[in-house]
Formats: sequence, structure tokens, C-alpha cells
Amino acid sequence: MNPLIRLGELGQSVWYDYITRDLLISGDLARLIANDGLRGMTSNPTIFDKAITGSRLYDDDIRRLADKGRSAGEIFETLAVTDVQAACDAFLPLYQRTTGTDGLVSLEVSPTLAHDAEATLREAERLWSAVDRPNAMIKIPGTRAGLPAITKSIAAGISVNVTLLFSVERYAEVIEAFLAGLEQRLNRGLSIGAITSVASFFVSRVDGKVDPLLDASDAPALLRGTAAIANACMAYRLFEESLDRPQWKRLAESGAQPQRPLWASTSTKDPRYPDTYYVEALIAPRTVNTLPPETLIAYRDHGNPAVRIQEGVAAAPDRLEALKRAGVDLGQVTRELEDEGVEKFAASYRSLLAAIEAKVGQLV
Repeated sequence: MNPLIRLGELGQSVWYDYITRDLLISGDLARLIANDGLRGMTSNPTIFDKAITGSRLYDDDIRRLADKGRSAGEIFETLAVTDVQAACDAFLPLYQRTTGTDGLVSLEVSPTLAHDAEATLREAERLWSAVDRPNAMIKIPGTRAGLPAITKSIAAGISVNVTLLFSVERYAEVIEAFLAGLEQRLNRGLSIGAITSVASFFVSRVDGKVDPLLDASDAPALLRGTAAIANACMAYRLFEESLDRPQWKRLAESGAQPQRPLWASTSTKDPRYPDTYYVEALIAPRTVNTLPPETLIAYRDHGNPAVRIQEGVAAAPDRLEALKRAGVDLGQVTRELEDEGVEKFAASYRSLLAAIEAKVGQLV
């Protein structure tokens, strides 16, 4: 059996961490859905930067919009919304078959707003309205300022992909923000059954920050490559515990869907680790894994699907304690990763706008 399809049977939804217009118009997306069990798609400014600047497929639209006097930001938003709408339409039958669990496509608010709660909420509402698809999701950074925007967006009936999560502590706050939004909506007598949310917990970047610290110390070599998986497993344990809370059970009785953990950044950055290293370790029911193209291809070729998360959850506390004894301050690491993640996406966004302006100069 195709290992990607087997992941779905084990309860983990495979989403594609990639979007570009040729994928949508060539039929490749339809084939991925039909043949590989693809169940959703995510996007971010870095992905759109590569898609738009690395292709001529968008040039006619850029020229047309520039002729209408649109700014670079307005041009990007129009292009992104168009692609997300097309992807949503391709996934709509799956969304309907799974009663809203899968078949979802994410579009991110501008990362330059990551520390402005009110501006983030306004943009989330505007993008949700612009895409106008039931299976769209709006990505909101899980920064401290993002928390109230998450609650208010959920309360407004917007499906939210909470992104850029690195610490279990922040994830706990995201769970509370999600539950608060559902309760606010329910208290107003509104339906909560159609709201879908995921919490995107970034994985490999943690080892990318911790491993060099270990290499520079006298820590045992066997600690390399353990921080990211242990951190993610603790997040999964927190997710499971949240489903046992009376608060959640009351919401579930009213039709609420759980906010599933989504494993992001699961491609292997260190060539010393197998290319499916993080995917294999984090297979778990009621989770999502977003795979970039190269990791999806690798897993299709030689993945070995089996639910292993409970082994990781059992081992995680001892692994984290060993890292602490080795001098790793995981709290400091995850704070730095959040700041760097926000800046990385903001830099991609600025680069993308600059590239569109350059294209306008060439095309008009």
C-alpha cells in the first residue's frame, strides 16, 4: 500500500506544504488527492514567494492588476486568494465527505502584523470574506498578540490554522484561546460545528537550534536529534489531556471539532538524519502532518507507517530532563525560534512585494 494512504488510515491527515498555480492547473493536485490520499494544503509567504517569483504563470495577472493601479500588496493578495480558491474547489468533495475535518486550504495573514492583535483580526476577517470558501482556513501566528485574535476569529466563525508554535507553554495558551472562542460563539446561540482549527507545531527547527548547542558542549552524542520530537510529543500529550476536560466535552456535545495538532517543518534539515525522520516519529491519530514536496515524495517511496507517538510521549520527559542537564534552555530556544519565525516570514513577505514591484516594472 502507498505509505501516504496508510497514514490516513492510521488517523493522520497528510497536507501539502506547497501551492503554486501550475500544480492547480496541470491536474497534479487532483492526482495527489486521488492517488496519494492528500487531504489538505497550507501556504505561507515563503511558499508564495517561490511560486510567484519563480514562474511566469502569474505575469499576465500581474500586468492586468498593475494596469488597474493596484499596489504590490494588493496584487499579491489577489493572486494568493485566487490560488487558494482554486485549491479549495479541488478539495471541496473531500471536505464534504469528511464533514469538514479535511479538504482544507490555509491562507496566512500578513506576518508583519504578528504583534498587532486588532490588525491581525481585521485581516483575518477580510481574507476569510475574500476567499469565501467553507473549506478555507486563515493562518494566524501563535504569538502572544495572536491569542486574542484567535479567540475572536473563532468566535466570528472563521476556521483558524494557528501557526508558528514552538513551545508547549504557548500551545497551552492556544488551546485556551480556541476553547474561549468556541464558548463565546456558543453563548451567542451560534453553531460551532462548521469551525475547523489546527495548531501548527514546528518540529525540525527545534533540533536545528538545539543540536549546535549540544555539539558545542560535552553532552552525550545520543542527545542529538531528540529535542524536537520530545517537544512535539509533550504537545501531543497536552492535546490528549485537553480532550478529557469537562469544558471540551460540553463543547463536543454541541458539535465542536477538536483543534488537531499539525506537525509543521517536518522535513529533515540535517543530512545525518533519515529524510523521513520526523514523519515516522510523530504518526498519531487526530493529527495533521504538512509535507513539502521532497518529503512527500520520500515518504511515498520508503515510508514505514505505524503509530509511534505513545512511545515518544513516554520517553519525552526523560529526554527533556537530559537536555536540561546538558545545559539546554528549551524555553529560551523556543522564544528565539518564535521571533526568528515571525521575522523569516515577514522577510519573505517583503521580498515577495519587492519582486512583484520589479515584475511590474518589466511587464508594464
